[in-house]
Amino acid sequence: MIRISKIEYYLPELILTNRDLEKEFPEWSSERIREKVGIVQRHISSENETVLDLAIQSSEKIFEEYDRNTIDFILFCTQSPDYFLPTTACILQDKLGLRKNIGAVDFNLGCSGFVYGLAFAKGLIASGIGSSILLITSETYTKHIHPKDKGNRCLFGDASASVIVEKDSDVEDYKFCLGTDGSGAENLMVKKGGFRTDFTLNPNHEFGPENLYMNGPEIFNFTIEKIPGLIKETMEENSLTMDDIDYFVFHQANSFMLNYLRRKTKIPTEKFYIDMETTGNTVSATIPIALKNMMDKGLLQKGNRILLAGFGVGYSWGATIIDF
Repeated sequence: MIRISKIEYYLPELILTNRDLEKEFPEWSSERIREKVGIVQRHISSENETVLDLAIQSSEKIFEEYDRNTIDFILFCTQSPDYFLPTTACILQDKLGLRKNIGAVDFNLGCSGFVYGLAFAKGLIASGIGSSILLITSETYTKHIHPKDKGNRCLFGDASASVIVEKDSDVEDYKFCLGTDGSGAENLMVKKGGFRTDFTLNPNHEFGPENLYMNGPEIFNFTIEKIPGLIKETMEENSLTMDDIDYFVFHQANSFMLNYLRRKTKIPTEKFYIDMETTGNTVSATIPIALKNMMDKGLLQKGNRILLAGFGVGYSWGATIIDF
């Protein structure tokens, strides 16, 4: 029923390498970081660069080959908005020069955000509200991270991905499997924010409510407990087996977690895509970035069936299947 017809992404110019981190934290070698989380470098937004700025960049790349006047709705996923209000999607409509008779809304989700965005897009298309949806996942998580928090600085990078979701009667109408468990909310949380004008961070201050806190072991436990069942449920809901899926593309959290999940779910290595070495964990943007890189590498062929799964902060999780 829906098809992803185009993907583009944008990475900030500033790059933080493992060697840069090693200079700040000599007890952590750059090679150890790579081996542990599968990341060599990550892109970092500049002081005055926000999710809106990144989203403009990724979306303008889309419109180099796609008619912006056909867009019916903007879905904007972020957890690091420019303002608490107004909605970033509304500002983006003006910045991109899109029609005024379209819908635009933000939604606050993290690593499951892209899958949820596809579910929202499907609903808009099925109800006849729109036939061409601009789905954007844009994050600047690094602004949340305290300079002395070496663990999270190793993991997270900033990025924006823009995706066109369109109605396509020639593809299967796959079901979504979504889940929520708010009892784990405090294990990945920022208690203060707003990044365009209300953000200051003194590196000499102690860890505070404006910083990202992540209880890594609990996030890992949640993932290992919930995601294997999610994969099984998604295939069963769509009457498919492992053999029917050409690729599995999960949220690119870190390579250790992904490889553990792959082994636990018994997904063949050749069907399981990992790609975060040069971008890090970009939260809601990881899945579309991975899909775009697969397209550019020629890994995806027309007719391929791909299972997508996002999971993380909330706790929130979701999965579905798409045809390429």
